[in-house]
Amino acid sequence: MSATMPVYVYEVVLPDGEPGQVFEVMQRMSDPALTHHPSTGQPVRRLIQPPHIAGKWSESGARQMLSDRSLAEQGFTKYVKTGDGSYEKTTGNGPREIVA
Repeated sequence: MSATMPVYVYEVVLPDGEPGQVFEVMQRMSDPALTHHPSTGQPVRRLIQPPHIAGKWSESGARQMLSDRSLAEQGFTKYVKTGDGSYEKTTGNGPREIVA
């Protein structure tokens, strides 16, 4: 199977109707949903999961928004703590160093 296929999340349905083990299966979108666990044969149901979409509020988007370049463009100054307890400027306007 291709790594570009969607990953579906399933949950084992225990005899009392309670949720059991949760597992992931890579399947084609055209494949029917599983009704039984591939290894144990226990009944399962597919869980609805939000899609993973990289965008403004994703982890990669946050890294980009907080990059030195982006912060400087927005008028912020960023300081990074050094080993001796002082702070050195990495981007923006302001003093080169802040000594605590």
